[in-house]
Amino acid sequence: MITRRQFFQFAVAAAAPVLPGMAALPGVAFAASPTPQTAAGHDVLQAVIVPEPAGWVAGLNISNPAVIVSVNIFDGLVTYDDAFHPVPQLAQSWTESADHRTITFNLRKDVKWHDGHPFTSADVQYSLMEVTKRFHPRGNATFATLEAVDTPDDHTAVFRFTSPVPAVWSALGGYETQILPKHLYAGSPPLTNPLNAHPVGNGPYVFNEWARGNYVVLERNPDYWDRQNSPHFERIVFRIIPDEGTRLTALESGDLRYAPTDAVALPDLARLRTDARFVVSSHVFDGIAPISFFDFNLRRKPFQDLRVRQAIAHAINRDALAKVVWYGLAKPAQGPIPSYQTRFFKPDLPQYNYDPAHAEALLDAAGFHRGADGVRVRINNLPLPFGNQYVLTAQFIQAQLRHIGVELTLVPTDVPTFNRRVYADYDFDTTVNWYAAFADPQLGVTRRYWSKAIKPGSTSSNATGYATPEMDRAIEGLVTVSDPVARKPFIDQLQQIAQEQVPSVNLLELHFYAIHAASLNGFSNTPMGAYSSLASVRDA
Repeated sequence: MITRRQFFQFAVAAAAPVLPGMAALPGVAFAASPTPQTAAGHDVLQAVIVPEPAGWVAGLNISNPAVIVSVNIFDGLVTYDDAFHPVPQLAQSWTESADHRTITFNLRKDVKWHDGHPFTSADVQYSLMEVTKRFHPRGNATFATLEAVDTPDDHTAVFRFTSPVPAVWSALGGYETQILPKHLYAGSPPLTNPLNAHPVGNGPYVFNEWARGNYVVLERNPDYWDRQNSPHFERIVFRIIPDEGTRLTALESGDLRYAPTDAVALPDLARLRTDARFVVSSHVFDGIAPISFFDFNLRRKPFQDLRVRQAIAHAINRDALAKVVWYGLAKPAQGPIPSYQTRFFKPDLPQYNYDPAHAEALLDAAGFHRGADGVRVRINNLPLPFGNQYVLTAQFIQAQLRHIGVELTLVPTDVPTFNRRVYADYDFDTTVNWYAAFADPQLGVTRRYWSKAIKPGSTSSNATGYATPEMDRAIEGLVTVSDPVARKPFIDQLQQIAQEQVPSVNLLELHFYAIHAASLNGFSNTPMGAYSSLASVRDA
């Protein structure tokens, strides 16, 4: 295990003189969360999520914990096979017009919402046109050319596009484009609907209880339409345990059997990999293509100068960050699209190699000179409160920026406060965060850079305030042009502009991990991994 001393030695390895160590953020140790009385034996799957989100409807809240729980409550129009090809779910079949501008979905007739109300095409129309396009952080890009959803009868939904959107087939699963019950949502603002905290779905599990700060309970849906894939467990309890050490103890004692997201410290993960009681999967989120980044609030003066943004980018040793903080479960990002997405990735992008001397020269040129105390500028940073890795990342960057005279103050938050300050009030200087690039840049990448993705109150949208005509033209080209050859130049332009103008520093390509007891099997092998339902999971 790397020591704290070694951590900071790496963080300031290029610095001279050696800088003093940093104090850790204030922390609180939590006892194991109490759980409800459960059935005996293995009728109950005990899992853990980190951290506790503000709600459980993935169609409105795309945080990892919300999606992981939500996909058990809601089915999508389609699901996916191991090769990421769409297969029927709520839509039992579909046809596509020759010009690819019309998709007709034939919906199942035997699906009911968990309150007994029938599922119909009206739910599909409402969800796409009134929720996804308007409120989903990625929806306005994915469905930019969707002009209408027609409902000729209760079990037919016709999507009409002004131009073909090949990427849409990667976004119709329940983890992304969620169908909500119109009879429970229409007439009220979707973002503040009380059912976001107690969702009514149509999937294999029924939402039962949320004891805030402790656990969420899902019960097996006895009326689930897909009899061949009925859930094996009667109940899933997702426990909310903020402390890494407590989560590790619960896993090793057998109190927890599934941890889908970054549940333990990475040094402990290395040990669990060699423990025959566990299976550790480090590619369960590769389908969503996660990248970490350091965002600037461009509404604030220091960051309106390109040289300041470039200086900070040059001051971060991303190779050391990947090795020291992420224990090799990451590699330096070369742009906003992962390098392994070779169909879209542009290999010759501008790079910001670690060069603190050049960073200092850029700050001098921008007029940010060292004061008597050696400080050029003081700024804050809100690390994403999704486990300790983002705090450690921010601490690592804090040490490196101090070397170039930038004093970075870390501001710990909880999830609701982070979302409010970053995505609603824009009350921050910088953040350490991550996003899902997904299988196509239209689905995940565009929302970080498009002016139309500046949507106050919408999480995981454009928080920097970045808006330029040239970037908007590139994005609007890639979301409206369907021919892959004609579309690629727009994707290249997006990457080139993003790297040249640096509204955000792309830090690392991440590999998230999941842990489950070796006594379990049936986990999804699709690229969506942990974004898949647990209905097929069973005791080995």
